[in-house]
Amino acid sequence: MEEFNFYPEKPNLEEKKNEGGFSATVLSIVVFVITFLLFFSEEMNFLVNILIVLTIHELGHFLTMKYFNYRNVKMLFVPLMGAFVQGSKDEYSQKETIYVVGAGPFPGVIFGILLLIFSTHYHQAWMVDLGLMFLLLNLLNLLPIEPLDGGQLFKAYLKGNFEFLLMAFSFISSMILILGGLYLGNWILVIFGFFMGIRVRGMQKNYLIHKELIKRNVPFITSYSKLSNKNYIQIKEVLLEQSSTLKKVKDMMSEEDLDPIMAEQVNSVLISPMKYDASLLLKTMILLIWVICLSLVVILPLLFITDTFWVEYFDWYINEIPFK
Repeated sequence: MEEFNFYPEKPNLEEKKNEGGFSATVLSIVVFVITFLLFFSEEMNFLVNILIVLTIHELGHFLTMKYFNYRNVKMLFVPLMGAFVQGSKDEYSQKETIYVVGAGPFPGVIFGILLLIFSTHYHQAWMVDLGLMFLLLNLLNLLPIEPLDGGQLFKAYLKGNFEFLLMAFSFISSMILILGGLYLGNWILVIFGFFMGIRVRGMQKNYLIHKELIKRNVPFITSYSKLSNKNYIQIKEVLLEQSSTLKKVKDMMSEEDLDPIMAEQVNSVLISPMKYDASLLLKTMILLIWVICLSLVVILPLLFITDTFWVEYFDWYINEIPFK
């Protein structure tokens, strides 16, 4: 009651409804295809394969989110970058998060291995192409780098606030991708590393805001609906102190028009609480599968290079043009 008397009611946060989710997905696929063809018009087989791999991968996330009653679940494709599924909850479950994250890459790795095994029997080059694409994209996606699934899985295992560690790891990863892309002449890696760098900048801003909130004993690991009016005002003050852009916007707008913007900004600073309900058995099993998948990044190339069967098999694959 005391808080109600001294602090004004925080503005309502308008939740974006998932209207036209299917049409947005289809439109994003169309844009993805058109953009790809503008740069790589002769790589139709590659385009078909990558669409199949991305769709199956993201469907795993999408269906699992739907099963666990996430809100506003939407699948979108990003030109020359990949695809993602977004959804939200007021409080996340560690167990559900592990299932949601793993539902994309783990089945993809299995599909890749099965396709390669079947291709040795049926001698179909498209199976090799698609199988390698499944393996490559899903194994790389399991690297513990944000915003990849491996980075999300890594965060789900951490209990506590490790923002600085994640920020430093993401920065190093973005630099490796940029430098590696420049060295290999792969501009997709460079662009991906660049966008990761932009994300790191956003992480840094939130880290500094959270650091100031900790200093002032203001809780920020909560949902907007559970945020008290007092804490809303305190977070709003910190945001205005640390953002010259928001200060200018505040001076130019009325309080009524500013409220929805500030509600969005405050919400973006909050960290959704995580319920750590995953059993030791589940965490151990997923971690073991994760380590096995990551080891395949090293083992498979060595196997293909040293094993006589695979050397002869890929010699067939490279030279038997009629099968392609």
